[in-house]
Amino acid sequence: MKVLIDECAPQALKSALVAGGCDCATVQEAGWSGKANGELLVLADARFDVLVTIDRNLRYQQNLTGRKIALLIVRGRSNRVADLQPHFPACIEALRSIQPGTVVEVGASA
Repeated sequence: MKVLIDECAPQALKSALVAGGCDCATVQEAGWSGKANGELLVLADARFDVLVTIDRNLRYQQNLTGRKIALLIVRGRSNRVADLQPHFPACIEALRSIQPGTVVEVGASA
């Protein structure tokens, strides 16, 4: 499974996913820094299976219907690494079963 990590996510997320056996690249590594969400999804859909983000609104701003890429949203009390890091194991678990075109959220609901 090829995973793209959104530029709003901390670098520590990539480290955790790679340690968990995921094939990951960041938006920056893909050369797509600064792309709007819609354009990013079009680009990512052709090369990746999942986009991992901390942007809670992405699921409401973009339509995944007909896309192969899935969306994994990591939710924490804040966007600080300390608040997100406890949810990294749940991300790895979710990536094992996520289906194309779906949206999965892990972490705090606050």
